[in-house]
Amino acid sequence: MKRRQSTNAKKKATPRTKLRLPDLDHSKAAVLNSLRSPESQRGYRHSIDEFIGWYCSEPRLSFNKTVVTRYRIHLESRLLAAGTINGRLAAVRRLAYEAADAGLLSPELAAGIRRVKGAKKLGIRLGNWLTATEARTLWQFPDSHTLKGKRDRALLAILLGCGLRRRELTDLDFGHLQRRDEHWAIVDLVGKGGHIRTVPVPDWVKRVIDEWSLAAGIACGKVLRCVCKTGTAWGDGISEKVVWQVVKQYAAKLGLAKIAPHDLRRSCARLCRLAGGELEQIQFLLGHVSVHWRVPPRSPDIGS
Repeated sequence: MKRRQSTNAKKKATPRTKLRLPDLDHSKAAVLNSLRSPESQRGYRHSIDEFIGWYCSEPRLSFNKTVVTRYRIHLESRLLAAGTINGRLAAVRRLAYEAADAGLLSPELAAGIRRVKGAKKLGIRLGNWLTATEARTLWQFPDSHTLKGKRDRALLAILLGCGLRRRELTDLDFGHLQRRDEHWAIVDLVGKGGHIRTVPVPDWVKRVIDEWSLAAGIACGKVLRCVCKTGTAWGDGISEKVVWQVVKQYAAKLGLAKIAPHDLRRSCARLCRLAGGELEQIQFLLGHVSVHWRVPPRSPDIGS
């Protein structure tokens, strides 16, 4: 009787090579719970769901290196960019790691999955950015006589002058704006990956923010708010979708094709470099681990 019990215990403790849907869902939840950034959670959730859909559509596949390699070939057959493929594979590797950590998958199989090579990146995409004249025209384009125009001016000015991400912009609070060493700054901003940094605020950006806040009658809470059709501010903030729509709307009116909010962040970094800023300063401004562009040494101020 004891031998049967010990044999059954060993069988239960042995990690499986095939993961069922409940096992995949459990591992997926563990991956998402280990991520702090909402953007990372959204990206990993999409990548894992796509892999699970492919994995479950195949007949009784084992979760191993060969299968993940087949999945990479499947992604390449869809002509996806190398960065996109590598991002999907990173999510699958994380899924395997969490499954092995929970005892659902053999550690040897998880180690093999982590050794799957990603797609090769051939060169670096150039991206879009604005010149100083285009940037100045863009943030000054909204009608300064309406409350929505003042809000949109402040939104575009912060993106171009401070280089914030969309999430950082929507989370920006009046408490972040502080006077330090006779200059305005966004203090203790929590960015991607939980990194905390302080971002200098140009005087022209602060003036635009003050014009909006005075007109809207707000001095605490989130800096940017929704504006209803009657021309009054309401709510306690805006969504990232609103940021995207504002940038696309005014960029289209100026004939600037394919301009996204992140392109304004890129423009801020490039214009800072053109104005003589050091790479280390720009790296600190953006909250990046490294900087990947080279530009000449001078440029005019976009606030004038």
